[in-house]
Amino acid sequence: MPQFVQSEALARIAPSATMAAAAKAKALKASGADVLNFTLGEPDFDTPQHIRTAAKDAMDGGKTHYTPAGGLPEVKEAIVAAHARDTGVQYDAAECVLSNGAKHTIHNVLAALLNPGDEVVIPTPYWVSYADLVSLTGATPVLVPTTREDGWVCSAEQLDGAITDATKLVMLNSPSNPTGAVYSREQLAALGEVIVKRDVWCLSDEIYSKLLYGGAEFTSFAALGDEVKARTITVNGVSKAYAMTGWRIGWMLGPEPLAKACTKLQSQETSNPCSVSQFAAKAAVENSQECVEEMRKIFAERRTITLEGVNALPSVPPCEPGGAFYAFFDVSSHFGKPLGQSGRSCETSTEFCEVLLEDAHVALVSGDAFGAPGFVRMSYATDTDTIQRGLERIKTFLSEG
Repeated sequence: MPQFVQSEALARIAPSATMAAAAKAKALKASGADVLNFTLGEPDFDTPQHIRTAAKDAMDGGKTHYTPAGGLPEVKEAIVAAHARDTGVQYDAAECVLSNGAKHTIHNVLAALLNPGDEVVIPTPYWVSYADLVSLTGATPVLVPTTREDGWVCSAEQLDGAITDATKLVMLNSPSNPTGAVYSREQLAALGEVIVKRDVWCLSDEIYSKLLYGGAEFTSFAALGDEVKARTITVNGVSKAYAMTGWRIGWMLGPEPLAKACTKLQSQETSNPCSVSQFAAKAAVENSQECVEEMRKIFAERRTITLEGVNALPSVPPCEPGGAFYAFFDVSSHFGKPLGQSGRSCETSTEFCEVLLEDAHVALVSGDAFGAPGFVRMSYATDTDTIQRGLERIKTFLSEG
């Protein structure tokens, strides 16, 4: 029997840190511990009823067979119409490709676009999968640090300084996972000028575009003019805004030649996205968006409770995310000090999360995974009682040592 040795491509990536943290929390909970889990970015709401009804109708109507590799034409039409309604940016259905979630969409785009030796500029903190998916192609992620003091926003000067002759792509995410930062239109316009001047691609991950708070306003990157749009690949999906994480439908909007390349790749990978999920996504985007607003309002209430609790933690600087559903806060002042009932100390965010889980049974995700040492991410996509209990445990953990 041959010995298994993983491929060089697979050896370049690590398991998803958020999935790993969630698995560890679930394992501890299965052992009988009262674990409060704030790891995954997953709304706790049921998928709205009219979306589930559309899926059932599709099944009952026999819509359970193969579809075109890049998605059904009528679903693409619904998505480009909804995108135009929400952002003012017009695309043709031929410029849209449906995939099995936004993560799969990003993988398709990177695999279709990048070659070994290419560079991809990624502002940090970044969603955990970005750099690994770039590395999987043989290209090189180039990380550009942003800071809490600057609102976790990459400046035009930083971006311009990071681009080299090898740069093929820039990856942006607004609203951001993990920070919740929302770029203003002016900030995006400055980045757009650099993208056009340096003639590189931009992948704009807009999966949290409907989840905004405190007066924050969303601008789609492709809305910044024809020259910017020509270089932009917009990524979105139904997972976050419609509480449809398990349905696995995401999409790209971009130039038709790239859309055809992604469709070709997907035809060999998955054949097509789930037919029933496509009809559910169609119902989500083309009908009333009141269900989204109802969930957003609840997230806003949870955000208020979360930020009040986080900003009251001892020696933790305040945070104020404008979008998504995460609090991203600095715990580095507690490194090297006794923590919790055990009195153990830590030197990294990863160690902090491990000790917090074992001692206080609270699961957070280490900022190390997002390219932000010293920080941790707490998802408030859960009920207020769990949030309040979790924050009280964290406060006790930081105060007991």
